[in-house]
Amino acid sequence: MLGAAFWLTLATLLGLCLGFAREWLLVAAWGAGERSDAFLIGLFLPEALRMSLAGGVLSAAALPLFLQREEAQRWHWFAAIMPALMAIALLLSLLLMITAPWLVQLLGPGLAASASAQAASNLQILAWCAPGLLLHAALSIPLQAAERFVLAGLGSLLFNLPPVVYLALHGQASDNHALAMACVLGSLLMPLVLLPALWRQGWRPWQWRWARAELAELGQRIGPLLLSNGASQGLALIERLVASLLGEGAVTWVNLARKLMNLPLIALMSLNQVLLGMLSRRQDGERLALLRRGLETASLLTLPAGVGLVAAAPSLVSLLLPQQSADSPLPALLAWFALPLVFGAWNALLARYAYAAGDTRLPLHCELLGSALNAALLLLLPWLLGLAGIPLAALAGVLATALLLMRRQGLSGVLPWPRLWLLQALALGAAAGLFSLQDLWLQLALGTLAGLLCLLVMGLWLRPWRAA
Repeated sequence: MLGAAFWLTLATLLGLCLGFAREWLLVAAWGAGERSDAFLIGLFLPEALRMSLAGGVLSAAALPLFLQREEAQRWHWFAAIMPALMAIALLLSLLLMITAPWLVQLLGPGLAASASAQAASNLQILAWCAPGLLLHAALSIPLQAAERFVLAGLGSLLFNLPPVVYLALHGQASDNHALAMACVLGSLLMPLVLLPALWRQGWRPWQWRWARAELAELGQRIGPLLLSNGASQGLALIERLVASLLGEGAVTWVNLARKLMNLPLIALMSLNQVLLGMLSRRQDGERLALLRRGLETASLLTLPAGVGLVAAAPSLVSLLLPQQSADSPLPALLAWFALPLVFGAWNALLARYAYAAGDTRLPLHCELLGSALNAALLLLLPWLLGLAGIPLAALAGVLATALLLMRRQGLSGVLPWPRLWLLQALALGAAAGLFSLQDLWLQLALGTLAGLLCLLVMGLWLRPWRAA
């Protein structure tokens, strides 16, 4: 599990680095203002679709169904779902394009009229990312079934490469529509690289058929996942909505903080994908042992990253965005976002433990309750605490979700969550003592050292690489 997750993480880490580079180049070229806010609002829905698919909203439902069939029948099943998925993608693109002027009003009610018009124009182009994104997710299913995770993990890199190249070449002269077209090009590159491997496995693109039974079976599995993911994306929408009302540039700051947090999260996403594939092949007793290893690995990955981010956030922002760091809220926002990163690290793994057994409804109920708490606090905390209220609302939501997932699956007394959460709180509190250091290089060095020390201590204690 660790080896597969490592290589997938390595392959996709470059993609997330490019995703951050896209945001960094955007701010460097256009500044944190109306124009960048308008583009990010237009990109929100295509990016949400991409992240949802990368997070496993399709594979979590389809992969167990693909694996439970005899090898000779798998491609017949795959041929049955492809026409429906492509039809959904085309209809989704058309719907986004037609409704773009109204959608941006919902996504960014605080935008000026000129920025809303610009965001709508961007979304009408970016809507055509959907076919490539959904095709990539579908073609990744047979590769993940064969435990070939790395090739599918190149999607993020390929999506972000064209817009990064365009912004790097044109800088302040870059055009909104050309940048949107670069994103569409990236979405088409994603499935193209998978075609040779799928051909060698036996897939033929012209072998499509219509079979209602297979589609109904997939629909029953994916329905709760879509609702759960819709709740997550709804929270992200409320975050953007609240940020757009907190002043010009707030959307850009929140988005940039989220992009930085995605760098350590990619290792977690890779672990989730690998664990789902391995759990789907094992029986109940083996699943629990594998889950424990997965949860320990998740803690090993996220706590050192969180400690380093809390301790060194101001110096990281000063190095990455020197022109924006003087009065920027980004360092504090980044430190606060480390809390839901660390304390929510188990949630996706706990949900996949249920998915592997064919239960997609239990995680939905738990995640909806956690999301409801998050949404309620988003309507209160930002007005009391400013931008810091957004990650604090997220923290309350992920804690509630984790407790519910463990309780409903009878895992509360089996997993060592009380002592791990206490350790995480103490480590993050200690790291916060370095946040106010004025010397940039000293803070960066101490923050890095704190993260490495935390990694060493967690590794020696948990040892997730040992045999189950």
